[in-house]
Amino acid sequence: MITFWAAVAVPLLAWWLWHPLRALHGHAFFWALGWTTLLGLFPALLLWAVRSTSLAYEVIAPLQVVGGWLLASLLLAWLLAVLRDLLWLLAGRKARRWNKVSTTIATTALALLVAGYGTWQGLKVPQVREQNLSLPRLPAALDGLRVAVLADMHASPVNNAAYVQALVDRTLAAQPDLIVLPGDLVDGDTATQAVHLTALRQLDAPYGVWAAPGNHEYYSGYDAWAQVFRQLPLHYLENQSQIVDIRGQRVAISGVGDPAYGRLSRHNTRPLVAEGLPPDIEAVAQQAQGADFHLLLAHQPKLARENAQHGVDLQISGHTHGGHILGMDRWLVAPLNDGFVRGRYALGPMTLFVSSGAGLWAGFALRLGVPSSIDVLVLRRQP
Repeated sequence: MITFWAAVAVPLLAWWLWHPLRALHGHAFFWALGWTTLLGLFPALLLWAVRSTSLAYEVIAPLQVVGGWLLASLLLAWLLAVLRDLLWLLAGRKARRWNKVSTTIATTALALLVAGYGTWQGLKVPQVREQNLSLPRLPAALDGLRVAVLADMHASPVNNAAYVQALVDRTLAAQPDLIVLPGDLVDGDTATQAVHLTALRQLDAPYGVWAAPGNHEYYSGYDAWAQVFRQLPLHYLENQSQIVDIRGQRVAISGVGDPAYGRLSRHNTRPLVAEGLPPDIEAVAQQAQGADFHLLLAHQPKLARENAQHGVDLQISGHTHGGHILGMDRWLVAPLNDGFVRGRYALGPMTLFVSSGAGLWAGFALRLGVPSSIDVLVLRRQP
């Protein structure tokens, strides 16, 4: 389906971008149209290759980074072309002095440079970002508790073993009391990609390391990855809650399944049978009864309003990557996630924190104005 819509949309975007060439340079127009269409379809062809197993993921993942750069360049160039044509109309007769061909070439080059810079930003190892998080129902004894958040690592041939090792080193240097990984730890199959998670064995905190599944675990063979996670020194929570004594308080740490449940993967034990669990906040809330404080790991933030009705005090999510790009974050990513994109949200007595993520999916590894981060939340009792 994605390949079909790309085959429809990309030639139209390319035509709009290069139409000033049509009257003056017919051969150049068709040359530019053909190459732009071909390069614009490259990301969709890579998705098809992933699903068809025609290429090894070690080959596809780096190519996806290039494909994401090309796609972002095309979209940005198209937006600049729309602005170009609006200014052309507003200029009226004065537009004759304006060379639209030169402008088109210049704006296309600018789009390639800006998207390239964004891709470089997206591939950087993030810094630790420490911030206070005020919570209305935090017990006084938990004031100052430090929670490190490693969301959306997307360990892969791009965010490889060295990248994950850097994340681990920086997280441990921040000396958190608790470490949480709210989903999308990996991309690809366990046989070739599990090696990139080796550094996670070094993660350690006084009150444990906790993880919950994300949608990319469902895409990558849920059962096989769950087995890998259970062999790591972390608590993998699948619609489960555990009570932990922290500073004399009963703290429930929970994790729910992901709304991506039901999506099939060629990496499943039986590719035509769904694996994993759908989110079940009611089951989690039952297990958390009697706790003094309830911390929930839910990869996607879109169900936060429902979760707030089940006694959760703090929900930590990822998934949005902070919206990737300023502008796109508020106009596209937030509406797709029930209005949540990054940072703190107050939902009655529950607080939602959405991390911008410590990594990116190789298919769109691009950030502009929305840096990745290893979040260290210092929990504070709200007056």
